[in-house]
Amino acid sequence: MNDRLRGKTVIITGATGGLGEQIAVRCAESGARLVLIARNGEKLERMKRELGDRFSASVSAYAADLARREEIEALFPKIERETETVDCLVNNAGFGLFKTTQDITMEEAENMFAVNVFALMALTKFVLPAMLKQRSGHIINIASQAGKIATPKAGVYAATKSAVLSFTDSLRMEVKGTGVFVTAVNPGPMDTPFFDLADPSGRYVQNVSRFMIKPERVAKAVLRALETGRADITLPLFASWGAKLLQAFPNQLSGIAARLLDRK
Repeated sequence: MNDRLRGKTVIITGATGGLGEQIAVRCAESGARLVLIARNGEKLERMKRELGDRFSASVSAYAADLARREEIEALFPKIERETETVDCLVNNAGFGLFKTTQDITMEEAENMFAVNVFALMALTKFVLPAMLKQRSGHIINIASQAGKIATPKAGVYAATKSAVLSFTDSLRMEVKGTGVFVTAVNPGPMDTPFFDLADPSGRYVQNVSRFMIKPERVAKAVLRALETGRADITLPLFASWGAKLLQAFPNQLSGIAARLLDRK
């Protein structure tokens, strides 16, 4: 629970499953007013009812396909009519496909960039002017360890998350001193429905199951970041060390990393 969220408005994308759902639950528990965005309208309405019943939370729900810019832009006037301010944006929506560069189609690659990168940028641009005007706010972008350590069969997905990290780092420097905080969250493999689409064979999940982290753990870290303003969250910690070593010694370690990370 984070008492500083009481009465604050929090927008969460990809809110109906996995990490997004866990963040929504903890924000509702903390007394936040929620604006939930996801593609599945039926699940959204069910979450809206459940959070309202369980926490007496104020919840607005908007169904939209974030791969389509026109649907994102159609959200803006609806949200503006219902919210006086936006205090926090959690850009959580995203998906991945584990395919080689040879096998992935350009349509699949474009959709991944549309959801993982361009939707995140569009929503950030939507909330940022008001945050700067009120001199307070927090933007949390859910990236991935994949943005720091690329792996075989995840080139496009890793590229989207690298883009998220670069965008987040740049934005943080741009808003320094304005009262607006920007946080990047870099989880390793999480036990969520993400892999139902990314890894339908189940091979990757089977190979890394002992290293997978629960979304509840990451959600707790996100709530702590909303309190502390921490710039970067990387879980689990040993993965962060690995990324730093690989970045420091790419020529010496890239071959070893390729063998260790080829789990898909």
